[in-house]
Amino acid sequence: MMNNLFSIFDPSTNLLNLSINWISTMLGLMFIPFSFWLLPNRHFFFWKFVIMNLHNEFKILLNMKNNKGSTFIFISLFSYILFNNFLGLFPYIFTSTSHLTISLSLSLSLWISFMLFGWINNTKHMFIHMIPQGTPTILMPFMVLIETISNLIRPGTLAIRLTANMIAGHLLLTLLSSTGNILNNYLLIFLIMTQIILLTLESAVAIIQSYVISILSTLYSSETN
Repeated sequence: MMNNLFSIFDPSTNLLNLSINWISTMLGLMFIPFSFWLLPNRHFFFWKFVIMNLHNEFKILLNMKNNKGSTFIFISLFSYILFNNFLGLFPYIFTSTSHLTISLSLSLSLWISFMLFGWINNTKHMFIHMIPQGTPTILMPFMVLIETISNLIRPGTLAIRLTANMIAGHLLLTLLSSTGNILNNYLLIFLIMTQIILLTLESAVAIIQSYVISILSTLYSSETN
């Protein structure tokens, strides 16, 4: 039962020894019609509205004024995670963000970039950040240790947060759907309604997790400037 349950997260489908399930990470581009890029429409304006709101929020967190390039990486991160989270809700599409291979690769690469930038360009600021203002002298060594551990576990917490939230919802939907063949008609209708509600909640989780990961990444980046 457990093997069958967790097989929905198994990317082992192979074609000519290549794992084609991982191609789903790029399927988001295929769902965008070609006319989206050429002719402005309501979808274009809606996505532009979302991007501009994200840009304004990230700009505040990064203490920026006019530089738009620095927020582009976090908007791209939000878009990438959002597309993959939503694609995982469709039948027979592999949920790439439910694997640490994807989530840890994203969080670890960003964290290493932030740390290298901070320690190379703002070394003094990075040392000051390890000891909060007003810390008693006797507690300073412990605060340095705590802040160091806190920094080291950041990529892991980001990755596990995204992976765990994606796995939890999909497991619940799979468990409910596996009981459909043993229920009578009335309970089956109730089960379908429950799954529709859960699917709606999973859609909200997909958006929220994309936003949370991008916001936390922006905050981590702001600490190095």
